This record gives sequence, structure tokens and C-alpha cells, in this order.
Amino acid sequence: MSETFEHSGTVTSTAPAAAVWALWSDTTTWPDWDPSVEAVSLDGDFVVGTTGTMTLAGPFEVPVSLEVVEPEARYLDQLTMGELVIRIDHVVVDLAAGGCEVSVSTTITGPGADGIGPMVTAEAPQAMARLVERAEGR
Repeated sequence: MSETFEHSGTVTSTAPAAAVWALWSDTTTWPDWDPSVEAVSLDGDFVVGTTGTMTLAGPFEVPVSLEVVEPEARYLDQLTMGELVIRIDHVVVDLAAGGCEVSVSTTITGPGADGIGPMVTAEAPQAMARLVERAEGR
């Protein structure tokens, strides 16, 4: 039986959405703000269909693919670990009053998703806080 685990979080920032996007779309910055990521190597540009390898803390390498890329607004990456599929949807929206809102939603499907989900998303709040700090130039 396949399990599904879901987690989401939203933060606001004084930075414009473009500053967050600049960090998201440059995978060399990911280890700077996401404590669970040691490295990301893409086999092409930051566009739909690009694949590569993400090295997670451990370290262990997992295949990664970009499933959705909407420049300056959203990307969804997918990690595949055996029968487990981890989809992480990242959305950033400029706010009328200035700054932006950043939302990250993780969906994990496959055997053991309920068990691994809390471990996979444990550092998500810290990653979002660090992302915002860097986007704001702090």
C-alpha cells in the first residue's frame, strides 16, 4: 500500500520575489540556505525537464528533475528514492505592500512515506528562514 505525506509552510519577506527567485534558480546557492542539501548538479538550465543529482546530508545522492518552472514565480522539483517520490513545490509572490510571500509544499508518496516525511521536512522551516535572510541581504 502506498502512503502519502504532506507538509507545507509559508513565510513573508521584505525582499522582492525576484530576489528569492535568484536564489532558487541558482542551484549553487541551495547548500547556503538549505541545511539538508550538500550540492546540486543539473544537466542543463533551470527549465522544465532538466534532470540532475542532488546530494543530501548523509551524504547520499538522489536523482532530481524539474517538473514545473515558471520564472520569477514557481518551480517544482522531484526527487526519486527507489519507490519513494518526493515532490517539492516552491511558490513566490510579490505582495502589494512590498516584499513577498514564499510557500513551500512537500508531498511524499510511496512505501514508508509517513515515516520518512517528518525527517525529510524537519529542516524546512530553517531552510525557509535562511532563504529569506539571504534574499534580504542579511
